[in-house]
Amino acid sequence: MIPNITRGSRMGGLMVYLASTDADKIKNAHTEPHLVAGDAAIMSWYDDGVLDRDDALAIAKHLDQPRKLFGVSVQIKDMQWDAAKKERVHVGYKDASVWHCSLSLRAEEGALTDQQWGDIANDFMDSMGFTAASGKAQCRWAAINHGTSENGNHHIHLAVSLVREDGTKASTHGDYKRAQKTCRELEVKYGLEQLSTVHATRGYDRAEKATAARDEREMHRSALARKVRASASASATEGEFVRRARDTGMLLRPRYAKNTTDVIVGYSVAERPKAGERPIWFGGGTLASDLKLGALREAWMDSPKLATEAAAEWNAAARNKRTVSKTGPEKAMPSPQVWVEYTRNATALAEQLRAIPLDDHATWAKAARDVSGAFAAWSYRLESTPGPLAETAAELSRTAQLRAPRQHGKPVALPSIAGTAMLFLAASSKNKTAAQAALMVQLANMAAAIYDMHLQSGRTREAERIRAVVATQLKPFAATMPRPVNVGATEQAVGREPARNPVELGLRGMAPIRPGSVVPGTATPAKTPTRTGRESGPVLDR
Repeated sequence: MIPNITRGSRMGGLMVYLASTDADKIKNAHTEPHLVAGDAAIMSWYDDGVLDRDDALAIAKHLDQPRKLFGVSVQIKDMQWDAAKKERVHVGYKDASVWHCSLSLRAEEGALTDQQWGDIANDFMDSMGFTAASGKAQCRWAAINHGTSENGNHHIHLAVSLVREDGTKASTHGDYKRAQKTCRELEVKYGLEQLSTVHATRGYDRAEKATAARDEREMHRSALARKVRASASASATEGEFVRRARDTGMLLRPRYAKNTTDVIVGYSVAERPKAGERPIWFGGGTLASDLKLGALREAWMDSPKLATEAAAEWNAAARNKRTVSKTGPEKAMPSPQVWVEYTRNATALAEQLRAIPLDDHATWAKAARDVSGAFAAWSYRLESTPGPLAETAAELSRTAQLRAPRQHGKPVALPSIAGTAMLFLAASSKNKTAAQAALMVQLANMAAAIYDMHLQSGRTREAERIRAVVATQLKPFAATMPRPVNVGATEQAVGREPARNPVELGLRGMAPIRPGSVVPGTATPAKTPTRTGRESGPVLDR
């Protein structure tokens, strides 16, 4: 369940919008708007009948009465964009006595009954501290259900007056974080799909999806994120990243620190537009939380000389000029021995992941980022349109994106597979090779380790998504691969296994998670979870 909080000053305007069924005046067509919960007075006056404009104004008047009666003003900072400074600046204060929150389910979860939504709304309001359960005077509030959105998800809206019955102001400090925590608790209580408290991915708005569907193409943000991830994973320095990213056909432009032209603090990317069209730019952080420039820099070598070289490449990209360096590592062709080296590194990493504590989220995110980058690079080399490799990269990238990365410290040192993406980008042809198949065995092993981590952490939704993409997308693709070559630690495994599919060689125990099944007995204890090995299990369903 996803909460979305906004603030405003016009209770009447909000309620009229929530009760409106005029498709010409609202973004989403509302059908049969009606109350499912609210304060005691509201629920005694109204039943579950369809609300009209007059009802909406009457409800708004009731909700706003304490604020007007006591003459209380609730304000927040007014931040506006300063074109000269190119940043949002504080220009004063504005009224914000109306607290509005929508609670949404994914379309796949279907719809809840009004009774279920009513129970959820009451529990949510109690937890947020807006009712008498807080030990303070209650706020007046109402919960409106107006049908399924155009995206197919069922949801309700909560309208709350931040002036309590006794004229005191309700605190909204930390309300975003508290709303997320409350939703996680309610998901467990009401048997809803449990979203992760650790990982969070960027969403896509309706306009992006509609434009992509109209043009019969992939959404720009999806394609750009995959190219940036592949380029970043394949690069050892920032300057190399800029050159590799430009080689994929993307447009790049840097964001400079104030009053400088050589200190880069961020970046934007865009697909090269068609003739007569303008590029649509996306900041790195809007692609994915782990694709911000600061996060990318953590994996690259750094020195004053390299920083100067990177600034020169950024400036060339901003002016759409040729790259500064003509002989970078991206121009070299890796030798067969390099494939052997990185396959061994991948083998070592896949084995060591089994000993990483389940709560070391930073290390798991780093491993997922590297594996996702390898699949993204391979997709760029082999797939003219998004296919199994792109789907696998996208799914693993979810684990690479932490909801609050600063809370998780730094990842522990592990064998690096960052250069794996470089190998795939440097492949001289689109033909699948035995060396690629050997490397894929270990990439599949790492995907299985990430699957197990989610499963034993109780995040069955994330685990099932990984299992599904591997079983339905990656496994059929791997069946077309040649037999893996014997490389180091993989030699014995290949010698024992008659199977030809490198994914089957790399996976063990990824059985489907059936509805109602319990987490295996090896589930992690609530405190200081660690892992010292892996349990055996059935082979991936065939």
